[in-house]
Amino acid sequence: MVVTATAAVAGLVAAVVALPTANAEPGPELIVNGDFADGSNLPWWGTENLTLEVVEGRLCADVPGGTVNAWDVIIGQDDLPMVAGETYEFAYTPTSSAPVTIRTLIQQNVDPWAAELSATDQITDEATPISHVFTAGTDNPAAQLVFQIGGSEDPFTFCVDDVSLRGGAETPPFDPETGSPVRVNQVGYLPDGAKVGSVVTEATEPLEWTVNAPDGGVAATGDTMPVGEDPTSRENVHTFDFSEVTAAGKGYTVTIDGETSEPFDIGTEVYDTLRTDALAYYYHNRSGIEIDAALVGEEYARPAGHVNVEPNQGDDGVTCWATDPCDYTLDAAGGWYDAGDHGKYVVNGGISVAQLMSSYERALTAENGDSEALGDGSLAVPEQGNDVPDILDEAKWEMDFLMAMQVPAGEELAGMAHHKLHDAQWTGLPLLPDRDAQPRELHPPSTAATLNLAASAAQCARLFAPYDADYAAQCLASAETAWDAAQAHPNMLADPNDGTGGGAYSDNKVSDEFYWAAAELFATTGADVYRQALLDSELHGDAEALFPTGGLSWGETAGLGVLTLATVENDLTDAQLTDVRDVLTTAADAYAADAADAAYGLPFAGEYVWGSNSQVLNNAIVLAVAHDLTGEAVYRDAAIAGLDYVLGRNPLNQSYVTGYGERASENQHHRFWANQLDPDLPNPAAGSLAGGPNEALQDPIAEQQLVGCPPAQCYIDHIESYATNEITINWNAPLAWLASYADDLGSSGNTSGS
Repeated sequence: MVVTATAAVAGLVAAVVALPTANAEPGPELIVNGDFADGSNLPWWGTENLTLEVVEGRLCADVPGGTVNAWDVIIGQDDLPMVAGETYEFAYTPTSSAPVTIRTLIQQNVDPWAAELSATDQITDEATPISHVFTAGTDNPAAQLVFQIGGSEDPFTFCVDDVSLRGGAETPPFDPETGSPVRVNQVGYLPDGAKVGSVVTEATEPLEWTVNAPDGGVAATGDTMPVGEDPTSRENVHTFDFSEVTAAGKGYTVTIDGETSEPFDIGTEVYDTLRTDALAYYYHNRSGIEIDAALVGEEYARPAGHVNVEPNQGDDGVTCWATDPCDYTLDAAGGWYDAGDHGKYVVNGGISVAQLMSSYERALTAENGDSEALGDGSLAVPEQGNDVPDILDEAKWEMDFLMAMQVPAGEELAGMAHHKLHDAQWTGLPLLPDRDAQPRELHPPSTAATLNLAASAAQCARLFAPYDADYAAQCLASAETAWDAAQAHPNMLADPNDGTGGGAYSDNKVSDEFYWAAAELFATTGADVYRQALLDSELHGDAEALFPTGGLSWGETAGLGVLTLATVENDLTDAQLTDVRDVLTTAADAYAADAADAAYGLPFAGEYVWGSNSQVLNNAIVLAVAHDLTGEAVYRDAAIAGLDYVLGRNPLNQSYVTGYGERASENQHHRFWANQLDPDLPNPAAGSLAGGPNEALQDPIAEQQLVGCPPAQCYIDHIESYATNEITINWNAPLAWLASYADDLGSSGNTSGS
């Protein structure tokens, strides 16, 4: 997750087109000479690469080709008075000689260019009026309107007319288009597993449901169960259970009260491709390597990023940022781009690579685990055929980067891990990694990053031991060095204000990272020093502290250690192991109870925050592990309900995974999967998980388009709603883990026990 703060780069954020409001009393016109009726272009201005002229009553300019960023070419007007709390309607009628996407902003006229309106608009040669409604957050007597029209490879002519900005507008009501009120997992259900859906209705009495078979017949009927008003969506909801339908088939639907769901399948292989697609996300987002068309297709192939090929700077000789200088450089090439930007973060990389390795470790230890499905030849990665499981090959790409972020021996903070590596300044969208011209910088070491390295490298050591003893030894040495360094520097916290060019990822509590690292090192080495660190931890035995209601995340990692201790053979005494597993099942009981109480069945009762979908899935992982250990169906069903939720059984009837479901997200926030901004670029690859509802509305699009949203509906599938629609390595990791678990259930036919 990256907080692309500030309108910094004016142009990082944008809004979708809003309809003009009716019945509002407009205020005075704030734009000067918006109709160009007198033939003058004053007081409009343009960047030095433009010549403005009025042609047939429109302001026009020939836009040069070959620019990189939207803000490289601008037409603007200054001195627009904004009043905090006032709602404005901005309207204009543009044309372009070639189809382009532009940014429209009303913002501060000085750095940091904080925007009141930030919109992305598609412009063609048709003169189509465009309108946006927004509410000003601050007083600004001299705001600035800018049309950012750069970033195109080819030249074109841009014209604009009828530009207007008036106060007195009304905010459009929150009214998302949600399709059918009958909500199901739009991918499908396992034949012998639970099959549950939800329906939004005003009815208070049960309604009849009908499962429509693929051949057009009736597969089953029954009655819904009224739940009442769901507080997360403010909807009256019923649930329905059609688990009795077990026949495999493609294209089932459910009809209730004349409304029909999206189609879905029933079969043992419904999660087969989701497993591999969710894992393919990582090869797609590798840094420092060409992404090969033979592996991903021509649409997704791209040059290597950050390898010292102009205009790129490389990650093979990166020094510390000027605020906290150092006298060394690191070769930190490789790794995964974290999220929608080109940054690489140790605290996010740690949990992500750990969950990939845990997915493989589960496949080795669970009764129905299928390690061959993750083995050599299972994934589209360039290392195929090296006799190492492909999922470990992918993990190694990130582990190499994480270990490279360690402060070298002989330095004052030797063994500590730098918190992150990213651009000196924020870059705009779209931007392929090989076109990023920003300097690259190391940011100061932190205890949290160092313990992420210790934990993931310890896990790496035991998993690589059968395949590459030398690499396993390297991982273990790095892990033990990191642990010792963190013991020596237990309170080096990342600066929460270090958010220029990349997210801060600040974390003011590291007891959870100490617990996780101790657990992984103990599982790998059996050394008593790590056992004692676990037993002495204030978190040990506290289910609520180890597994918070809001779920595991990069900032809450202790539960990862519990999952390892409960499932991986280690030297805990029988009594200690029983205690660990009791903590795990206690947490799973709480999550299962949350799922039973939820109108949409999800195992989650926390606030909808940035990346809420990943927290739902991380709770589901806890349930899945509890099912592996106990064979209790209640845990299995609640775990799969987490997948049901992200795949369509939710208040928006939205599958949050690209390529999966009839109503799937496809415009997630990403710099090179940016089709919404540049039709020559692709949408995110199949299997990419959107962050999901975020009731805090932490980006301008969310602020403009989601006003009044119920918590579970605070989401918009727009590329520049980074707070609801970003994609990240640590959100795809639990998706891949759960898809692997669910596919193992299907392929083994063992859905009823461990």
